[in-house]
Amino acid sequence: MTTENKTPAKRRRHWLRRSHEDGVESEVAVRELSFVTLIAAVIIGIAFLIAYRFVRPAPPDSFVISTGNPAGAYHLFAQRYRDLLAKEKISVELRTSAGSIDNLRRLTDDNSGVDVALIQGGVTAPDTEYNLVSLGAIYYEPLWVFYRGDRELRLLTQLLGKRVAVGPPGSGTRALAERLLEAGGISQAKAQLGDAGGMSAAEALISGQLDAAMFVAAPDAPVVQKLLHAPSIRLMNLDHAEAMARRFPYLSAITLPRGMIDLAADIPATDIRMVATTAHLVARADFHPALISVLLQTATKVHGSAGVFRRAGEFPSLRDGDFAQSEDAQRFFKSGPPFLQHYMPFWVANLIERLLVLLVPLIAVLIPVMRIMPAFYDWRIKRRIFRWYRDLKDVEAAIRRHDADNAELLRRLDEIEDGVSDTRVPLTYWDYVYTLRGHIELVRMRLTHGQVDAVPPTPQPPA
Repeated sequence: MTTENKTPAKRRRHWLRRSHEDGVESEVAVRELSFVTLIAAVIIGIAFLIAYRFVRPAPPDSFVISTGNPAGAYHLFAQRYRDLLAKEKISVELRTSAGSIDNLRRLTDDNSGVDVALIQGGVTAPDTEYNLVSLGAIYYEPLWVFYRGDRELRLLTQLLGKRVAVGPPGSGTRALAERLLEAGGISQAKAQLGDAGGMSAAEALISGQLDAAMFVAAPDAPVVQKLLHAPSIRLMNLDHAEAMARRFPYLSAITLPRGMIDLAADIPATDIRMVATTAHLVARADFHPALISVLLQTATKVHGSAGVFRRAGEFPSLRDGDFAQSEDAQRFFKSGPPFLQHYMPFWVANLIERLLVLLVPLIAVLIPVMRIMPAFYDWRIKRRIFRWYRDLKDVEAAIRRHDADNAELLRRLDEIEDGVSDTRVPLTYWDYVYTLRGHIELVRMRLTHGQVDAVPPTPQPPA
């Protein structure tokens, strides 16, 4: 009876049943698709977690740098770092200190909060290991020995018995001055070594309260500029400069050319032989590598040009010093800043670089997963149908072996057919259901027609 010949009630029941079956089949498709999607999500999630382990946390947007005397070069340069890094949305807190030794103490103190410091070479304790890394040498730090008086002084031994300011305890100036004076036979007992440093020492020297003052500072440090232009103050020309550099490996013999400070005023009035140590940017070993890169880019802008004692491009650079060289700094000096930072602000470039570290392995997993998942879904649906072929094969094997009577085998065929009818699959897979029903009917016909001894090979499920 066609649907048109049915009563309205029967047609309604027919459509209700059909809608129910379609709903069940859709539910099966949704359930299987959800399961396959869940498997894909788990695989991608695992890949994400594995990739995330290789991604460092986002760099902080601030750090603390320990500088030195407010009138010294360390503080002056740190101010320039702060202003340049502010354009990259990085906040830098400056903390003044007594000098290099004080900076070293802060870096080795986990509770100080200091991340980076400027430290003079040659101030570390011998045979001591530090959990710190050098980001690079940034400039020469000459030892300036200023004195007053008409008599020219050319040797440190000539300071014997004089009032000499060597900087406060904890400063790099004091550490270097005491080593050099001791090498020249001058100890605290043989000279009046004062603790004054910075501008206070300069003013005391100008006013006559001191006979000499020693500073380790850059040529553009305010205290150095003040004393170079003071009419009553002279800069010592060290005859032993080369000998000092050979005796102390962290020192270099340098020359301040005549007129280099001020050509018009002819300052200095002659070539001056000096010794210099090297200032280093030093950081904790766990300082974020992204900040290392942007800090070194900033240091290049500040120190990369030619200066009184340096050629253009000579600093910053990697040089042997008191601390191990940072691997991230080595990569910077070898290859330059990351590619994206040439064209984008630091925070944008860093965000993209971190995302790429995650996306590359995810894409490598996502592509094969997206290709495999449809096949996996197809296999799960077909599996609902093909599992009946195992039972059908058992029936056919029983026919060949005469293991059961026809009635028993027909009952088993009916059970298989009922199971196939109850199997719910999406509509697009019903051709496989009808193919299986045809195979069941084929076996039934062979059984009922008595073709037991000439049963053809078992029908195979469609590919």
